[in-house]
Amino acid sequence: MPSSPSSKARKKPSPRTRGGPAPRRVKPDNADYAFQQLRELIVWGQLPPGTPLAERIVAERLGVSRTPVRSALHRLRQEGFVASLRQHGEQRLTVAPMTQEDGRELYLTVGHIEGLAAHLAARLPLSERQKLVASLRAVNRQLAVVLRERTLVAEVFQLDLEFHRLIVEASVGPRLLALHGTIKPQIERYARAYIGVLLGELSESLSEHDAIITGILKGDARAAQHAVEINWHNAADRLTRVIAKYGERGSWHAVDLANIPQVRSQATERAKRKASV
Repeated sequence: MPSSPSSKARKKPSPRTRGGPAPRRVKPDNADYAFQQLRELIVWGQLPPGTPLAERIVAERLGVSRTPVRSALHRLRQEGFVASLRQHGEQRLTVAPMTQEDGRELYLTVGHIEGLAAHLAARLPLSERQKLVASLRAVNRQLAVVLRERTLVAEVFQLDLEFHRLIVEASVGPRLLALHGTIKPQIERYARAYIGVLLGELSESLSEHDAIITGILKGDARAAQHAVEINWHNAADRLTRVIAKYGERGSWHAVDLANIPQVRSQATERAKRKASV
């Protein structure tokens, strides 16, 4: 039987009909990308307090549209990295200032979260506590060495972060971990800004860390929690003293995003990838 014109013109089955749905190209989450980039720039001080954050300019610099930038700025405002400032009758977004009151609130909040983590860590099985304690002692020894040498300022900060991270990740569930991950970068922002002048006072934290380790090893949940909260309470006192002496960082001045190499290079690379698609 001769084939009909329609059967001759019939196309070959597509990969979708032969082998199920065709693989979909995964698009990057531009809102999350914008959020991560902006938060990193704020935490590392490349976008100082008071930097204006106009949607159009930020979108151009990051190489994305204004919609994901708007979403990212909203999220950053919710997390305390961005503040709203009324200027000439208009509401403008800026990088949030760094003040004694805000810094103290953040430190005490993280202290309560990590205090709960230490409480849970002290209730872990003995073998798990011993493993955690070994890691904590190793980090604290490294921290003591770096503090004595007083040369690797950034290393001091990273080791202190590592000490507290070990406790949290060893003991808490996903909900508390997510809450901690939201607030802790705000602490990093203060620590990075003032670490140079805080360095002289950080040796006190070594003995505070020892008290935390002892509580966890003994399985004394109350003592471990109290030791962490004391550590953060004292850290808040140290921070507020330093800010009182050297000043808050909340001047409302403009910074040109185009002059920040990281933003410029990221946006260029992103534009190249977009053009090649």
